[in-house]
Amino acid sequence: SPRAARLALRWAAAFPQNYRNLSSPAEAAEDIQRLAALDGPGSRGVRLISSAPGEDRQLKIYKLGGALPLSDAVPVLENFGFRVIGELPTRLQEDSDPFVHDFVLEANDAVAQADAATLERAIAAVLEGAAENDAFNRLIVEVGMSPQAVVLFRAWFRYLRQAGLPYGLTTVVDALRRAPRVATALIARFAAAHDPADAGHPADADATIEAGLDAVTAIDDDRILRAYHSLVGATLRTNAFTPAAAEALAFKLDSHLIPGLPAPVPWREIWVYSPRIEGIHLRAGPVARGGLRWSDRRDDFRTEILGLMKAQRVKNAVIVPTGAKGGFYPKQLPAPSNRDAWLAEGTESYRIFIRTLLSITDNIVEGKVVHPAGVAILDGEDPYFVVAADKGTATFSDVANALALERDFWLGDAFASGGSVGYDHKAMGITAKGAWVSVQRHFAERGIDVQSDSITVVGCGDMSGDVFGNGMLLSKSLKIVAAFDHRHIFIDPNPDPAASWDERARMFALPRSSWADYDTALISEGGGVYPRTAKVIRLSPEAQAVLGIAVDEIEPGALISAILKAPADLLWFGGIGTYVKAASENNVQVGDPANDRLRVNAEDLRVTAIGEGANLGVTQAARIAFSERGGRINTDFIDNSAGVDCSDNEVNIKIALNREMIEGRLGYEDRNALLASMTDDVAHLVLEDNRLQTLALSIAEGAGAAGGPR
Repeated sequence: SPRAARLALRWAAAFPQNYRNLSSPAEAAEDIQRLAALDGPGSRGVRLISSAPGEDRQLKIYKLGGALPLSDAVPVLENFGFRVIGELPTRLQEDSDPFVHDFVLEANDAVAQADAATLERAIAAVLEGAAENDAFNRLIVEVGMSPQAVVLFRAWFRYLRQAGLPYGLTTVVDALRRAPRVATALIARFAAAHDPADAGHPADADATIEAGLDAVTAIDDDRILRAYHSLVGATLRTNAFTPAAAEALAFKLDSHLIPGLPAPVPWREIWVYSPRIEGIHLRAGPVARGGLRWSDRRDDFRTEILGLMKAQRVKNAVIVPTGAKGGFYPKQLPAPSNRDAWLAEGTESYRIFIRTLLSITDNIVEGKVVHPAGVAILDGEDPYFVVAADKGTATFSDVANALALERDFWLGDAFASGGSVGYDHKAMGITAKGAWVSVQRHFAERGIDVQSDSITVVGCGDMSGDVFGNGMLLSKSLKIVAAFDHRHIFIDPNPDPAASWDERARMFALPRSSWADYDTALISEGGGVYPRTAKVIRLSPEAQAVLGIAVDEIEPGALISAILKAPADLLWFGGIGTYVKAASENNVQVGDPANDRLRVNAEDLRVTAIGEGANLGVTQAARIAFSERGGRINTDFIDNSAGVDCSDNEVNIKIALNREMIEGRLGYEDRNALLASMTDDVAHLVLEDNRLQTLALSIAEGAGAAGGPR
């Protein structure tokens, strides 16, 4: 045929002599077809070669663009149940630099029963990064499970681990392997409930599962399988049977149907899984809103997001009935040293997260709720899905709104607040200004005006950040004696308030600034800027005095703890992390392992007041302990509620104006001009809410226990 002639012309002379000596023409023809089917350097071909009893089992991997590293291939093959005995690579003399890797393997008898084509596709998908490389892949060989079913079990396991399942991956895989009937019935139960093409009944699958569980003798296996069963039963919607599943899976869950979830239990949550990202969106009620954050906590970001949702419920109460929060973790980030590539992958992960959430969300078209195509709806109408910027996503609102507009989502650019056509929180400084209202009241009730009276400040954050940067510019009387972020530690024992304010303003305007950009000529005697990567930091007598410690040398982690416990007037939180707990709490209860070695007890703090411009800087028990010792503190959901309040106003204004635009009474540009003209009015309303909230707290505190709710 013409195709065969073209392939022969391209490949016939490409094989080296050693290959020709060892391989037959039929073998070469098969290898040529596999190589010709590859799309490019990112593609992988796999061929499992049948063998007679007693013969070595062979498997070939095909790749363009250079050799496949053994360290990439061997772990993949081992997770499918093979043992690699040897490998012979063959480099072909062709422009695409193709390689044929011939592996000699040992395998159990189950491999002979597996469908070769399915197994080949599954191995290729893992080598290409389209599926994950872990022990779940053994189920394809040992249980005869389809690759799609394995992906479901892996996705469910990832959620259960985030939700607190104590068993590791290998233990869970072994439990499924020992109960193949239950595992198969779990997939059947899921398909019966959610696959429009499946004619099965969930009740029949439930009966099979219960019968299978009765036969399970190991208590750990029983708990694992029941956890899976509860999760499948709690699923209200999924995109698993729609084209959107090719990018990422989404599972909408009724959280109250999942046993053992930590409080507060959300009203609904959506779990997103793919080899590229994982994410969660938690809602406390049908009408709820809150930001989406780029989390750096791969193993427990649900714990992080749950704590934020808890705070969001109270912040939103001024306007929206309750709160929501979401977060995602990109799993394939390049090295942070390549800042542009790192940011590009994070941004694309955010897009995947948004698209996947929208893939199972209702829309409103011409006043009627429309369900997503191909998605079985086991709950009622649920079109309210609003997001906002958060840590790591401060500039992503336009990205989210573009996706909403692309899908004709009913909220349009009200979907994500704070975009280019909305209220820019950092430009307004609204979150910091709201938190500063709390700081002003804390000190005013002690006869100090922080706008004119000088106070000393220690803090968490840097001048490039919204809350820390804006907050530390709200008074020209501040003396910031020490601060830290994830990169540096800053110490200025006796700063000049005016000169240091000017320098902070310069750094705030400098893109991507850090404490390393601070003009060291302006730092008072004995101060400096130190990298957190340093082995040890030498402290001057002046630095020791301002921090209230007596050590000449200290490692960076201990220095940060000393800053938190310094005898200053104000501790200002504008960065990420939980740094203060009560003495009665342990670090596990706090749920922020990255900062365990830095965290201090509230009983050891020596500041007068704490301003919680950032979320979760202090545990609730720590707030109580600090207050009992005379410290002044509210909570994060009071102090930094202004940003949320501003977003709520923006979303509600846009929703109200959408009808005017749809019916032709208001043009898009006119609406944008109207929004901009209302900026100061919205800011005034928001800050008035903060003033009244802090006033109400002071009145309630003054009344004592008798003034509390009954």
